[in-house]
Amino acid sequence: MKIAIFTDTFYPEVNGVARTLHRFTHYLERQGFSYKVFAPESVSNEYVSDHIHRLKSLPFFLYPECRLAFPNFMQIKSEIERFSPDLIHVATPFTVGLSGVYYAKKFNIPIVGSYHTDFSDYLHFYDLEFLSKPLWKYMKWFHSPFQKLFVPSIDTLEKLNIRGFSNLEIWPRGVDCQLYHPNYKKENVRNRYRISEKLILTFVGRLAPEKDLHTLMKTANSLPAEIKQQVHWLIAGDGPLLDELKTSAPLNMSFTGFLKGEGLAEVYSASDLFIFPSPTETFGNVVLEALASGTPVIGANSGGVRNIISMGVTGHLCEPGNAEEFTQRIVQLLTNDSLRRQMSLNARKYALTQKWDQIFENLVDHYYSVIDAPAKKVYA
Repeated sequence: MKIAIFTDTFYPEVNGVARTLHRFTHYLERQGFSYKVFAPESVSNEYVSDHIHRLKSLPFFLYPECRLAFPNFMQIKSEIERFSPDLIHVATPFTVGLSGVYYAKKFNIPIVGSYHTDFSDYLHFYDLEFLSKPLWKYMKWFHSPFQKLFVPSIDTLEKLNIRGFSNLEIWPRGVDCQLYHPNYKKENVRNRYRISEKLILTFVGRLAPEKDLHTLMKTANSLPAEIKQQVHWLIAGDGPLLDELKTSAPLNMSFTGFLKGEGLAEVYSASDLFIFPSPTETFGNVVLEALASGTPVIGANSGGVRNIISMGVTGHLCEPGNAEEFTQRIVQLLTNDSLRRQMSLNARKYALTQKWDQIFENLVDHYYSVIDAPAKKVYA
C-alpha cells in the first residue's frame, strides 16, 4: 500500500497534529509501507527526508503552527504521478489539504481525512465569533468528499455528527509509556527550577488564548493561603501570551519555555497534579502524557479531555472557565494524599492501555477497507 499524506503542519512543527503524523510515518516505515508527505516548508529546515515534499508557506494568523502553503501544482502533479498512491489522507483543511482533495478527484484516488482541530471553538477567544457560520459551512464542504473522516474522540464525533458530517470513525491517540513514566528523579526538576515548595502543579501547552490561561491564572491566585505557600507552579510551553503571563504571574510560578523529550517527561513525573483548563481540545495529548507519568489531571469538562479523564478515578473535570471549581478540586486532592496516590496508580494503569501501534494498526485496516471498497468518484 502506498499512502500520500497532505497536511498543513508536520514535524518539526510543535503541535498535536504534526507529532501524531510524524509518529504515524515512523510506524508506516517500520511496517514496510510506502508513503509521501506533502507539507509546508519548515522554518528550521532541521528535518529533511525523501518522503517529504515541502511547499513554500507563511504562518496562519490564528494558529502559527499551521502554515498557509503556496502549492506548485505542476510539481505536486509530477510527484503524485511518480508515486502513484493507493490512497490519499488529508489531515488539514488549508491549502495543502485542498491540493490533496483536488488530486484525489483528478486521478480518482480513494481519499480519507482526519479532523484534528476545532477552529470554530477558537473564534470566541479571538473575538471572531461572526465567522462561525461561514467556517462551519466551509468545513462541511471540505470534508464531504472523504470516504472516511477520522476524529480523535467521541466528543468530536458527536459534535460533527450533529452538524451533518458523515463517514465518521474514531482515531484516538496513544502515548509513549517508556518516555512518560512516574519514575524520574524528582530532585532533578526541583533543582533545575529552584523549587523549594512541597507540591508542584503543572500546565503544559501552547500559551495562547484558546487554552483559557485566564482561568489558570485566576485559579493560581485563588488558592487558600495555607495551600498557596506549599505550591509551586510550572508552566511549560511558549506562545503569544508568554510575556503577558509572566507580568501577571504570582511569585510561586515558573515558566520553563518549550520542553520536549525527557525534559518534559521529568516535569510531568515530578508534578503532583496537572491542571488543564483548555476547553478547545479535540483530544488532549498532554493530558494522556500526564496520566502516563502517574500525575492526576484536573481539566475542563469539554472536548476530548472529558473522554480521557475518569471522574474521581484518574482526576476531575470542572466546568470550563470556572476557576472556583478548579480551585476546590485542587485543594481537595492536595489535602488527601491517599486519594492522590490512588489516582496516580489509576492514571498510569489507564495510560498503559493506550498503545500507539494498535491504534495505527486499526487506522491502516480502515485504509484497506476504503481501498477495497467499490470504486467511486470523490465528488458526485
